[in-house]
Amino acid sequence: MSDPSMDWKPRHISVTGDGLTARVVLDDTDISRHVQGYNIEGRPGQLPLVVLYAHPNAGSTFDGEAHIAVADQTNPADAITGFLTTIDPVALERAALDRPDLGNGKGDLTRAMLAQLADWAKGNT
Repeated sequence: MSDPSMDWKPRHISVTGDGLTARVVLDDTDISRHVQGYNIEGRPGQLPLVVLYAHPNAGSTFDGEAHIAVADQTNPADAITGFLTTIDPVALERAALDRPDLGNGKGDLTRAMLAQLADWAKGNT
């Protein structure tokens, strides 16, 4: 699949946030009360894509035409495989055996290894 289709006319949007609230202005119209959240995605050589999430209690509706973009989906197996190939089995075993939550029942070593892998995947040491 190729890159998303982005051939619609760009619209001017201004998002000003202070960490707690945001002011969203679309084509000179403040739509902040209608917006629950937003994502801004940028790729080199392309205009940013801004996705607005309508506030469920603002009474806003949509009825009309829209441009739909279908993006490539990364296969999570590729990321998982890439991560697992970097694991030193001896270091994993040592870390699992040193875990304070290691039990002594059936499957507890495997459970500790999986917990350790999850910790490492989150960046915890």
